Amino acid sequence: MNIFYGHGGSGNHGCEAIVRSSVKMLDYPVRLFSANKQQETQYGIDKICDVCSDVDVMLERGSKYWFFSALQTKITGKIDKQIEYRKPNLLKKVEQRDIYFSIGGDNYCYSGTEIYAAERNVIQRKGAKVVLWGCSVEPELINQPQIAKDLANYDLITARESISYDALCKINSNTVLVADPAFTLEKTELPLPEGWREGNTIGINASPLILRSAKNGQVVYEAYRRLIFEILESTDCAIALVPHVVWRENDDREPLSQLYQQFQDSNRVILLEDCNCLEMKGYIARCRMFIGTRTHATIAAYSSCVPTLVLGYSVKSKGIAKDLFGTEEKYVLPVKDFENVDDLAQGFWWLMEHEDSIRSHLQLVMPDYINRAYLGKGAVDELL
Repeated sequence: MNIFYGHGGSGNHGCEAIVRSSVKMLDYPVRLFSANKQQETQYGIDKICDVCSDVDVMLERGSKYWFFSALQTKITGKIDKQIEYRKPNLLKKVEQRDIYFSIGGDNYCYSGTEIYAAERNVIQRKGAKVVLWGCSVEPELINQPQIAKDLANYDLITARESISYDALCKINSNTVLVADPAFTLEKTELPLPEGWREGNTIGINASPLILRSAKNGQVVYEAYRRLIFEILESTDCAIALVPHVVWRENDDREPLSQLYQQFQDSNRVILLEDCNCLEMKGYIARCRMFIGTRTHATIAAYSSCVPTLVLGYSVKSKGIAKDLFGTEEKYVLPVKDFENVDDLAQGFWWLMEHEDSIRSHLQLVMPDYINRAYLGKGAVDELL
C-alpha cells in the first residue's frame, strides 16, 4: 500500500493538487491520511483514494503514554514515542511492504521539523520505506546537524527544484531532481463569470501568509492596491482575484475580499468563488497574465504557459523560477525585502512588456519540464 501523509487538507488547493496529480502519476492504490477529512469529501478527494483521518491525540498528563514518551524524550531527546501515541491512525498499522510518502512539500522550508523526523523514525523502524515527495528544503536548515541527519535517512527524496536538489545531494545520495507533481495536473473549465474578458483578464492571488512574511504587511497590501489601480487606469484589462487557500486560519479570501470591496465599482474586478484545484486551474489557465503568492497557484499558471510574476517568500519560488528561466530575477519579487509600494506594479509592467517572449519560452520548455515530474515515479518503482 502507498500511504500519503503530512497533508493538511484540500482547503489548501496546492495540497489538493499534489494529491490529485500524485495519485494519477503513481497509478497505485493510495491511502491518504488527512488532518481534515471533511475537506477531502468537500473537494472530491475521497473519490480517487482511500481517505483516513490523521488525528492528533493529545496525551493526558500523568497517563502511561505520557510517562513513557516523556521518559524517552528526557533520555534521548527524541519525541518518537510521543508522536506514535499521538498519531495512532497513521502509525499503528505500518506494514513492511508499505511506502509512506511525506507530501507536505515545503515542510522543510521552516523550523520545527522534529515531528517529521519522529514520524519517519517510527515508520522505518516498523519496516516500511519513506519518501520525501516533491519537496523544497531551505538550504540553511540543512546546516543544522539534526535536520541533516533526519533528511539523510529518507529512503528517497524527490526535490522539485534545483536549489533544494543541490543542497540535498550533499547529505542523501537517494535524491532525484523532478518537477512538482502539480505541473501534471489537468484542468476543468467552468463557465467564465460575468465581467471576465477572454484573453484580457489578469489573475491576481494574495494571501495572509505573504502579508505576515513581509517586513511591513501594510506596504505589501498597499502594493497590491496600487497594482490594481494602475491596471484599471492604464489598460482595458479585467482583473480576477484568485483564492487558492481557504483554510480558516489562513484564508486568501480575507485580503482579496478587502481589495475587491475597494474596486468593485469599476465593474472590471471579479472575486472568484472557491472551487477545487482542477476548476481553479481552469480559470488561471485562461488568464492573460498572473501575479501570485501561492506556489501552486503560480504552478497552475506556469504549466498553462501564462506569463507569471511571483511574490516569493521561500526557496521553492526562487528554485522553480530559476529552473524555468535560468534566473529568478524579475520573475520573483522577494517579499521579505518588500519596502516600496511601487515594486509590484513595476514588476507587472515588466511582465507585460515581455509578455509574448515569456509565453513563447514557456510553450517551448514546458513539455520537457512537465515530463521531469515523472522521474519521481521511476525512482519509486525502483523501491518496490
